[in-house]
Amino acid sequence: MKRILVILSVGILAACQPTGSKNEAGAGTRAAGGDKLSTRIGNLSLESGYPSLESVDKLYDERDFQRACIIHNWGLPMVGFHALHLAQRDQIGVKDGEVSVFRDLNDKKGMLTPNITTVYAFCFWNLAEKGALVVEAPAGLIAGGVLDLWQQPITDIGQTGPDKGAGGKYLILPPGSQPISAPGYRVFVSPTVQIWFGTRGLDPDPAKAEATLRQHKFYAWADRAKPAPTTFIPVAGKPWNSEHPSDSRYFKLVAEALMNEPVQTRDRVIAAMLVSLGIEKGKPFQPNERLTKILDQAAMLGELTARANAYEKRFTGAKVWDGKKWEYANMVELNQEDTNYTQIDQRASWFYEAIGNSTGMQGRILGFGQAYLETSKDKAGNWLLGAKNYRIHIPANVPAKQFWSITLYDNVLRNPVITDQGSADISSRKDIAVNADGSVDIYFGPSKPASANKNYIKTIAGKGWFPYFRFYGPSEAYFDKTWQLEDIEEIK
Repeated sequence: MKRILVILSVGILAACQPTGSKNEAGAGTRAAGGDKLSTRIGNLSLESGYPSLESVDKLYDERDFQRACIIHNWGLPMVGFHALHLAQRDQIGVKDGEVSVFRDLNDKKGMLTPNITTVYAFCFWNLAEKGALVVEAPAGLIAGGVLDLWQQPITDIGQTGPDKGAGGKYLILPPGSQPISAPGYRVFVSPTVQIWFGTRGLDPDPAKAEATLRQHKFYAWADRAKPAPTTFIPVAGKPWNSEHPSDSRYFKLVAEALMNEPVQTRDRVIAAMLVSLGIEKGKPFQPNERLTKILDQAAMLGELTARANAYEKRFTGAKVWDGKKWEYANMVELNQEDTNYTQIDQRASWFYEAIGNSTGMQGRILGFGQAYLETSKDKAGNWLLGAKNYRIHIPANVPAKQFWSITLYDNVLRNPVITDQGSADISSRKDIAVNADGSVDIYFGPSKPASANKNYIKTIAGKGWFPYFRFYGPSEAYFDKTWQLEDIEEIK
């Protein structure tokens, strides 16, 4: 299979190959009058060492294009947050402070890589407009938390939070606040104005899971003496989608999301790059024809680069088991920092595919939370294609104390694969065929292979797909790797 790898250069003149002679130091870009340079952005001409006016325009276009490509992948967590917020507000019709309830596939089909098994509840809140937020969490089988604009967890709530599933009151203060004494509350300061609460109900009975989620309360700290009842709104199959735009509208979302937010210290260099793209705090984003064309191209290339970064990971530690294709889907630290750098590639990979992050979603807690594995290739190293038939063998005793699931997603939209069969999903909570030794075989393809049992997931010819294998409550054998998931094999 031929693959096109797009490499973004971070330097312009370093790529230039002058037609004139170089001095011994190799300083070819110091070529003098009349020289022409053949570069990957076309021919550039110099006049007594100065770029010609035509070349100046080319160089600025290339600079802005390169900056926009970099900003695209940098901004994925923020754009994912903002796109989901807009979808909830404008498409589903849920205001800030109200709670949307996602029950099943029909509710979740516009979402990035949702699980199909558990009930979700989401609530957005603007700390500048509505003041400090109080979340009252019930006791029970729930797992979630509150995240900032960058989808960094401010705190987990539920089984993987400080309440450990016993419930409690949480107070989230605006950026720059000094922590206050609030007996009976767990107090946190958000680094951003816009925040988001997301959780899932883990009870095997969906009705009980939803009933527990509906016991949450959300209200302003100023209203704590007499808070209004929290409004819960079922999505009820309303059509919606939070897909990232792949044209200049992507940068409109960047501008909107950042406009009233404090600039993080680690992002000040990026903020300087944004100015050249017309994105500056306190000023409207109104790109002219030239810049719109550049941003359209950068969004398209940024999208493809993000796709390559997600499905062909080249950062350290992505592989789960030696010699196998399975990778860790979520390799993002809670603060999105590595020892010496911010995790631009790791977070771009995860937030291109998914929404949300929390202690529980990192897959590092014995017996609680979730672990996410993914692959985009079969055992032979070929992309997973909807026109082909495959099988996966899942060994017995899957190390998941609650349950496990495998769900297929469209590799372009990252939404669930949906066919006339329904959701492309199988879990240990469903009625599945189990082999005599406790292992499970699952089959994939556009039509059911003759050798398949009832564990069959339909795919769509002409479309690529990738699976998430989820462990709910990962146990010892997952962490010590004594249990290993087999690769997906093509059935010829």
